[in-house]
Amino acid sequence: MSKRIYVGGLPFKTTEEEMQNLFASYGQVSSAKLITDKYSGQSRGFGFVEMPNDEEATAAMEKLNGSDFGGRKLTVNEARPMEARPRGGFGGGRDRGDRGDRGGRGGYGDKW
Repeated sequence: MSKRIYVGGLPFKTTEEEMQNLFASYGQVSSAKLITDKYSGQSRGFGFVEMPNDEEATAAMEKLNGSDFGGRKLTVNEARPMEARPRGGFGGGRDRGDRGDRGGRGGYGDKW
């Protein structure tokens, strides 16, 4: 079974190839995915690596967590499963429907 690894604290100029090479020194890497901003395309400073061998993945996490990479301290640990979360809306549970009469100044023709 493959292990998914979270890698945080990456320099913003890091490439997926550099991430893959970093972990490849500890074993086989199935994939390396750098997370980027959807509008600018700029790296967000973290990503995920998948390694098919659990022992190699564990060794990589132990050796790389807290290590220096490009002048930044890495945070490396097993990735948590994605949690289902509601999408869209405004949040806060506030009804965006009828707001009722607020009184005071308001309609057309009212003078301030």
